[in-house]
Amino acid sequence: MHPSRLAFRLSALSAALVLAACASPSPSTADAAPVSTIPPATMVQTIRASAGDGDGELAVQPLRDPMVEDLRARAVTLEAQGDLAGAVAALDEAMTIVDSDPALLQERAELAILQNDLPRATQLAERAYALGAQVGPLCRRHWITLEQVRLSTGDAEGATQARGQADGCRVAGPNRY
Repeated sequence: MHPSRLAFRLSALSAALVLAACASPSPSTADAAPVSTIPPATMVQTIRASAGDGDGELAVQPLRDPMVEDLRARAVTLEAQGDLAGAVAALDEAMTIVDSDPALLQERAELAILQNDLPRATQLAERAYALGAQVGPLCRRHWITLEQVRLSTGDAEGATQARGQADGCRVAGPNRY
C-alpha cells in the first residue's frame, strides 16, 4: 500500500474515533446508576419501623432538656398535620438549643428525607451515629436512613453495607438478676 494512502486511511480512522468519542456519553453520565423512585414517605416509614420495640436489647436514653422535648413533640404534631415546614422549623429551633442530641439529629434527618434533601439527611444521620451510643434502635435508624438514601440514589452496594451496619446495632441488654 502506498504511504500516502496509508496516511489517508489512518487519518480517516482517527477522525472516526474522535467523532465516536464525542458522540458517546461522558463517563460520569454513563457510570451513574439509575435513581430509584422510592417515595420519601415510604423511606421514612421504613426507617422508623427499623427501630422496632427495642425489647430485650441495649438502648441508651440520655436526659433531655424539657424545652427541646416540647419542640420535638411539636414537630411530631406538625408533621402529623402535614405541616412539614413547621415540623422542620421546630426541630431546627431545638437544634439551636442542643446540637449534639443523636435522636434530635436523626429526627431532623428523617424530615430532610421528606423534603427530598438527601445530602442533608445523610449528613445528619452520619453525625447522629457518630455522637450516639452506636447500639440499639436509634443506631438502626441512623443506618437505615443511610441505606434508604443509598438505595434512592442507586448505590446498591452502599445500601447493602449500611444494612449490615444496622444489623450490628442489635445488642442484647445486660442480664438482670
